[in-house]
Amino acid sequence: MRYALQIEYDGSRFHGWQSQPNGVTVQDHLQRALSIIAGSPVAATAAGRTDTGVHALAQVVHFDTEVNRPDQAWVRGVNTHLPQEIAVLWVQPVADDFHARFSALSRSYRYVLFNSPVRPALQHRRVGWYHRPLNDRAMNAAAARLLGEHDFSSFRSSQCQAKSPVKTMHVASVDRCGDYVIFNFQAGGFLHHMVRNIVGALLWVGYGRRESEWIAELLGLHERALAPPTFMPDGLYFTGVEYDGRWKLPQGGRIIAPFDFAGV
Repeated sequence: MRYALQIEYDGSRFHGWQSQPNGVTVQDHLQRALSIIAGSPVAATAAGRTDTGVHALAQVVHFDTEVNRPDQAWVRGVNTHLPQEIAVLWVQPVADDFHARFSALSRSYRYVLFNSPVRPALQHRRVGWYHRPLNDRAMNAAAARLLGEHDFSSFRSSQCQAKSPVKTMHVASVDRCGDYVIFNFQAGGFLHHMVRNIVGALLWVGYGRRESEWIAELLGLHERALAPPTFMPDGLYFTGVEYDGRWKLPQGGRIIAPFDFAGV
């Protein structure tokens, strides 16, 4: 039987989602906990991979098992064996051909940036930080140039394993709420470090090093070496994934988490 579940996690102390030999990843912890409840090894597949230090509010995962357990065993039971920074929110049976990654129609990320001369303390590792004043209107105008289908090679990590750099961006926006600058992105898929590389480029526009039109020029160059450095992972959140309604997942398949962080 195949199950789908939603998890949230604080990625601060994990080496990303994907399993590694050191075992200090979200996938490693989740698979160990699921295997304890199942009484046999369980493999888990996520809708989207997250990097070291990146958080998730609405990560969707599927796994297969031959054993029959009450849904609460897959939620409360699994949570008992997970670190406090990871929690299963719900689980439900799904069709055998459902795939957390390949059935997804789109994925959403949000980057929360604290824009202040002084670094945050209580929100350390929960938000990004930039000390110079930023023009959010200029950054929003620049972000709009990323909408649609493009070759995102200029924002692609050299370690990216995606078959194609071409992605379709549905949402790319920048807003301000007090000292917080909020970057929202939704696309059919993302390349390795793509969001953090975009945020890094938008900051150049935000503090006046480049004009808004430069983002379109950078996008057209298809050359990562000409783009700004990758920005810190701290404020990046995987906020949701969208599926066709035929899978009968919660929220009609649009698993987008509400986001209320520090009033944002």
